[in-house]
Amino acid sequence: MSTSPARATFKIEWPSGTEEIPVQYNPTELSFSKAVQLAEIGIPGIDSPLQQFVRGQAEKLTIELFFDTTDEGMGEKTVGVTTHTDRFYQLVKIDSRTHAPPICSFNWDAQSFPGVGQTGMGAGFSGQARHEFRGIAESVNQKFTLFSPRGVPLRATVSIALREYKTLEDQLKQLKLQSPDHTKSYIVKAGDTLASISALTLGTSSEWKRVADHNRIQDPLRLTPGQVLEIPPV
Repeated sequence: MSTSPARATFKIEWPSGTEEIPVQYNPTELSFSKAVQLAEIGIPGIDSPLQQFVRGQAEKLTIELFFDTTDEGMGEKTVGVTTHTDRFYQLVKIDSRTHAPPICSFNWDAQSFPGVGQTGMGAGFSGQARHEFRGIAESVNQKFTLFSPRGVPLRATVSIALREYKTLEDQLKQLKLQSPDHTKSYIVKAGDTLASISALTLGTSSEWKRVADHNRIQDPLRLTPGQVLEIPPV
């Protein structure tokens, strides 16, 4: 006996509570992209610069949704497709209470996401498995492709790009970072603090003073981008 596929939904996290919006039709494609940021370290006399891993970049999910209200006809009582699309366009609107767009989650069948229920290489990255994609809308593009004789839009395609949102605590818990018992090097980047460096390299921000003492840093609030720090062993 066949069953209908699960309906994908968006959950929007407002200060007053969570709003759930079902899609009209499930997407036929999901596009995931993930990259890392590398820095080139030039050394005189060698053929190519060394590659230094700096940080991972936020994962991006692009979803294309289709909406249609022609079932209601194209006459005087026609219903505009914007009754559906406007709810998704609000994902990029600034909320007056948070001064930022809302955090939202795309939820669908668990098998739609990479790393869930997979074998082989996917099983080795089970720490990346999830049952939803939580992020902030980077862009929402609407394309209206059919209008009634009175000019009411009846059919539309909406492309939504979500950039993942994770707290520092969530990332450290998910990545399960390990610090081998040996000294490492770290290149300071703009915006870094000793606490954030300690959290990324040692798994806890509370070790910032030990990093400062090891590198003989007099003023922990003044770090220079490009400065190379030694991270002491655990």
